[in-house]
Amino acid sequence: MSALVAGLVAVLVSFSGPFVVVLTAASAAHLSEAQTTSWVWAIAVGSGLTCLVLSLLTRMPVITAWSTPGAALLVGSLGAYRYADAVGAFLFAALGMTVLGFSGLFGRILSRVPQGIISAMLAGILLPFALDAFRQLPGAPAIVLTVLAGYFLGRRLLPNYAVLLALGAGTAVAALGHDLHLGGVRPAVALPHLTVPTVNPSALASIGLPLLIVTMASQNAPGLAVLRGSGYRPDDRLLLTGTGLASVLLAPFGSHGINLAAITAAICTGEQAHPNPRLRYVAGAACGVFYLICGFLGTGLVGFFTALPRPLVAAVCGVALLGALLGSLAGALDDRPAREGALVTLAATASGMTVAHIGSAFWGLVAGVCVHLVLRGQAGTGSGSPEPRGRSVREIRSQTTKPQITKPA
Repeated sequence: MSALVAGLVAVLVSFSGPFVVVLTAASAAHLSEAQTTSWVWAIAVGSGLTCLVLSLLTRMPVITAWSTPGAALLVGSLGAYRYADAVGAFLFAALGMTVLGFSGLFGRILSRVPQGIISAMLAGILLPFALDAFRQLPGAPAIVLTVLAGYFLGRRLLPNYAVLLALGAGTAVAALGHDLHLGGVRPAVALPHLTVPTVNPSALASIGLPLLIVTMASQNAPGLAVLRGSGYRPDDRLLLTGTGLASVLLAPFGSHGINLAAITAAICTGEQAHPNPRLRYVAGAACGVFYLICGFLGTGLVGFFTALPRPLVAAVCGVALLGALLGSLAGALDDRPAREGALVTLAATASGMTVAHIGSAFWGLVAGVCVHLVLRGQAGTGSGSPEPRGRSVREIRSQTTKPQITKPA
């Protein structure tokens, strides 16, 4: 049950936070209702299918999502081009992601980064969400305190259901305080709308190439780091090629990119999702099912998620990530040779800075590696540990019930 709850919370966080960026981009570009609905359908169905298939195939909690930094990039650039040109740029970026994933180059580069720096990047990604839970306290003390109390009482009495208790208690308090505004929510079935992509060199340069860079740097790199930081040994070629192909197939329907998730992945890869790491893949599969439901029910169910008060979502997200944050901080400090670089990575990533439309996770990783190279002379694979090896498709087929898991540092 805890794995199912983790999958539900991951989808809740996706649709109550990053999803708003997609709606903002659609509004700024003056897309029609059919185009916007199809965009929502494409990213939700794409995320759902990749979560479900990859989690069942690898027996790992593989969590995917749409590119949030990519959507933020589109807020200012999408309206400058015809929608068909933008879809062509989406397809260009998706093909680039597929090629990079299939080549294995991206994963090989990432595997050379010390594990302490990887853990510090993850900690820097998660820390602002834990802090945000407490920032909401002055404005909504009843909701936030109830979520915190429900979570820690659950950790003491029913550890596997702590997040569910926190979510239920917080929702009840929000309802009693008339903070749930569900009057405008109506069930509706989403229908995809096909747009034939066209090639515009300017759109490829202004949308396609930046979208490819920010997605690989700000989403896929942290996404692989989350899995490795949780003790798994993902096959980066399989995961990146799978999400890339999904992006290619769904680009004509409006998807700007399906990629590995980082924040929501941490909800499903930690001990709170399931005490047994070999069973946490259920959280990934459940996340996929919930994504598919949201995709096909369209704006009605999405409206429910967006109607939840922000303090409730922030508090639930914060407590759901505490375990992953604790583990990543411990991993960053345990890697003594990379400790200074890890500290720089943590600070830079947690700052939330954005340079050239690329988020702080990438720049934190770059800064930490540079410091490590200056102090130690060369990058390694985590204090001399062997390079993590992903499984091939043949290995997955022959051993579908035994995920490769190493004990986290």
